[in-house]
Amino acid sequence: MLPTSMTNMSEPSGEWNQVEVAGHTCRVFEPAIPSPHGYVVVYLHCSHGASLRRYPSFTRNFEQHGLRIIEPVSGLSWWTDRIWPEFDERFSAEAYVLKHVLPYIAERWNAKPPQLALLGISMGGQGVLRMAYKYPYIFPTVAAISPAIDFQKRINEGIDEGLALMYRDSEDARQDSALLHIHPLNWPRHQFFCCDPTDFRWHDSAERLRMKLWSLGVLFQCDLQTVAGGHSFEYASHMATRAVGFMAESLEQERRRVI
Repeated sequence: MLPTSMTNMSEPSGEWNQVEVAGHTCRVFEPAIPSPHGYVVVYLHCSHGASLRRYPSFTRNFEQHGLRIIEPVSGLSWWTDRIWPEFDERFSAEAYVLKHVLPYIAERWNAKPPQLALLGISMGGQGVLRMAYKYPYIFPTVAAISPAIDFQKRINEGIDEGLALMYRDSEDARQDSALLHIHPLNWPRHQFFCCDPTDFRWHDSAERLRMKLWSLGVLFQCDLQTVAGGHSFEYASHMATRAVGFMAESLEQERRRVI
């Protein structure tokens, strides 16, 4: 159980700051009273690059659970393991998280798996799912809000030059989507995803994810019924308590599991 001082916060009192990691900006949140177990959430932003500091519902929940947050900034990288030159010509956004952000977390906060969780919205939502499916031993806890899983659609529609540079065609992108990285015997132990049913662009792919996980017998939680604004930060803010609470509980389960 969390200390009373951490569970009765009425207003956020932690601090957001900006740091540089391997030549790139990361935004960092330090709660007033961090969890004594050193939990850290890596947040992968949406295509607009907006920080969660703009949305009090997230900060309030981070504060309540004592979660430290780090937000790498990668532009329209789609968090793939492909080079996106506008981000970096040396390494991909995925490699940046694994090879630079995680060592920074370990050095600054002495946190390492399974103390880490992934959180993402839209572009970042599909990014966290893909990373968790590829590296479940590093990220056993993941939460995705409005995940843009079928991101290959944007190539077909000709509205994303970045994806067209990173992939030969839409089929090449589809083969690298989160759905195609699910391993039936090796998956993150704690996963939550949600999508507003009026989110006509991305809800179908979230439903396919639900069906695939269910058919494989993979454990997960999801909410594909709640209507709260479609594909928007209004919806994301509405789901903040559910998603952040899920991560906090799952991180605690992981801690007890390894003791």
